[in-house]
Amino acid sequence: MDIDMAGTGATPSMVQLGGSARTGATIFCCDCGAPIDGTISTDSRCSDCLKSSIDLSQGIQREGVLHFCKDCDRWLLPPNSWISAAPESRELLSLCLKKLRNLSKVRIVDAKFIWTEPHSRRIKVKITVQDSVGEGLVMQQSFEVVYVVASQQCKDCAKSYTANVWRASVQVRQKVTHKRTFLLLEQMILKHQAHKDTINIKEEKDGIDFYFAQKNQADAFLSFLKSVVPIHMKESRHLISADTHTGNKSYKFSTSVEIVPICRDDLVALPLKLARQIGNISPLLICHRVGTAINLLDPNTLQTADISADVYWRAPFMPLAGSPEMVEFIVLDIDQTNITNGKWRVGEATVARASDLGRNDTTYLARTHFGNILHAGDSVMGYLLTGTQFNSSLLDAIEESKTYGQRVPDVMLVKKHYPNKRKNKKRVWKLKRMAKDEGDLLPKAADQARMDAEYEAFLRDVEEDEELRAALALYKNTKKTKKADPDAMSVADTEMTMGEDDDAPRVNMDELLDDFDELDIQDEQ
Repeated sequence: MDIDMAGTGATPSMVQLGGSARTGATIFCCDCGAPIDGTISTDSRCSDCLKSSIDLSQGIQREGVLHFCKDCDRWLLPPNSWISAAPESRELLSLCLKKLRNLSKVRIVDAKFIWTEPHSRRIKVKITVQDSVGEGLVMQQSFEVVYVVASQQCKDCAKSYTANVWRASVQVRQKVTHKRTFLLLEQMILKHQAHKDTINIKEEKDGIDFYFAQKNQADAFLSFLKSVVPIHMKESRHLISADTHTGNKSYKFSTSVEIVPICRDDLVALPLKLARQIGNISPLLICHRVGTAINLLDPNTLQTADISADVYWRAPFMPLAGSPEMVEFIVLDIDQTNITNGKWRVGEATVARASDLGRNDTTYLARTHFGNILHAGDSVMGYLLTGTQFNSSLLDAIEESKTYGQRVPDVMLVKKHYPNKRKNKKRVWKLKRMAKDEGDLLPKAADQARMDAEYEAFLRDVEEDEELRAALALYKNTKKTKKADPDAMSVADTEMTMGEDDDAPRVNMDELLDDFDELDIQDEQ
């Protein structure tokens, strides 16, 4: 029987058989009777019959289950590992292929996702495999595998809902009578998301406790604290369990962190030796900023000095007075000098206590570092040193010193005050707060009023200090309030609005961020 060579597509080497010019023997398929080449056929069957009779996916499961944690958005990698994988990602596809048994017996050519409804809790994967079904014959086949997404809580998330499962804790404390430093620290933590690994945050009497599931997470949080505030740390550990056979031990780690007790706007009396070491500065100073170091300022000369945490804890000292002890003064006269340093300018002001107006004619002469923004009639906050008893050996040493004894002023002015600014005025901005566990330390009515006053003072500091606002995350206050009736406005409110300070600091809308937590979609009718 002659066969057309052009129709077979065979090469000459395949055609040669026993030295003759004839092709291989043609036989009929045993199933369908189609003519095939008997030299390359398998089981005397054509390719279509082989595909219908041989299943490469035999033994490979067509259904599977994937476990997903809703709290942390991670997938279970058996036996006990959890991985993060985005939908239809390479990591999720690799996890799906690892869940199939006997898949290693064939060669995977291609694998891809098939689109499914997101709410169906199903994932479909199309897999293409190859395998040898005979001598010199390779067969390729595609099939689909359906995975059911089941919810399962991982161990880390389960621990977060259980008490006393922490492995490391950071106890932050500051020995002061107010919470201004912790209010600032809270905003810094929220902006940089430093609390994302905590499993619990508990508020204590003198500070806050942060709990972590792993020690390396607590170490990362301690590194953040070092970069924002001057601190002193002390670490301890408690043995939980020990295996005498393997020598493995389990510990709980606790780190005590103490923040320097000096805050912004505090009146500081330095030891004379330390004042000479940091530039021979005057020992009676004002703390104008607290960052990684304590930044001090001499309002008489505008000389500044920085005290690092290491220098402070070698010879710690307490502030002479804090912001709650400040007194309101009224500027009667102001004369500016030529001494400047950045945004500051020395001014010689004649002031009187606001409580003394109409009672006596006592006035004080003071040099201030913000003389460029003061005018006659302005209100300022400061410390009254004359007639005030300070139980401080450092101040006694300064007064007895021949060099600084005659330089102790009567009044130390700290900042400008805006008494006519409405306290109940709705702000266009807001700050977020951390979710803390107060435990048994629920504030009483008097304590709650004091905490509200401290928070209001902190908000005013944010409004008045542009540098402080740059370090925080301020959000737009989109909360809707009930529109007030303009005809029902009281006379007292009208007078307060008319008497409000025009030069009072305000926060620009360009500095605010959108709060996506409060964004919602509403159908317009």
